[in-house]
Amino acid sequence: MRGDYQYLLTQFSDHIFTVTMNRPKVLNAFNEVMLAELNEAMSEAAQDDDIRCIVLKGAGRGFGSGQDLSEFASAYASGEPLEVSKHLGKYHDLLRTLQEMSKPTIAAIHGVAAGISCNIALACDLRIAADDARFLEAFSRIGLVPDGGGGYALPRLVGIGKALEMAMLADEVSAQEAERLGLINKCVPVAEFEEATYRLARRLANGPTRAYGLIKQLMYRGLDSDFATSLRLEGELQDTAIRTDDHREAIQAFFEKRPPEYKGK
Repeated sequence: MRGDYQYLLTQFSDHIFTVTMNRPKVLNAFNEVMLAELNEAMSEAAQDDDIRCIVLKGAGRGFGSGQDLSEFASAYASGEPLEVSKHLGKYHDLLRTLQEMSKPTIAAIHGVAAGISCNIALACDLRIAADDARFLEAFSRIGLVPDGGGGYALPRLVGIGKALEMAMLADEVSAQEAERLGLINKCVPVAEFEEATYRLARRLANGPTRAYGLIKQLMYRGLDSDFATSLRLEGELQDTAIRTDDHREAIQAFFEKRPPEYKGK
């Protein structure tokens, strides 16, 4: 795993891989380099069996302020239309990696999470936020539609009415309100944020990793499946899960009246 990224900080400990977006002077706004590096880091992490949980964070005062629009300045000045769909394809690669990798991902959010940074957080499996976090679907403020998977994730998390409100009005949502809406899983005081994040990460990293990956398949594919299809998939995935080492360990631990020791296999 690389350790020489220009705009990412990475750390690996206790099967937890932490990726910190590191452009704090611009609130971790995405430029082409940071996006490419994040794609690379997540793709490699997805293939590394020693990694059993991934935490995505932002350096400095916030999680991320969205796309760095200064990269588009010359195109705006020329008046030529941008081929933004091609650019978005790189974000879409990242979103697919986050959803399809067979291990859990956590977005750890403090300060602002705006625009595409917000929607990348929504693409992670779980979201924990400090109570100073603010969520903003900022796109309509500059005459754009939500991208980075926002049109998919947002209505599924908060419902169509609230999703339309957030996307059209582009008002900030506090961490406390985000927890109430189901936009995040947990809001914690700033002073407890780091400890709470890694308590959750350790719990996942020490859990049945293969089962977590199968759970992701069942849930994400179930979002777009009919009932019968979901039941068929459930049976297929359970056939796989019941053959894992972690399942056998859990059954043995149950009969021996001890906590299971999962190996992620």
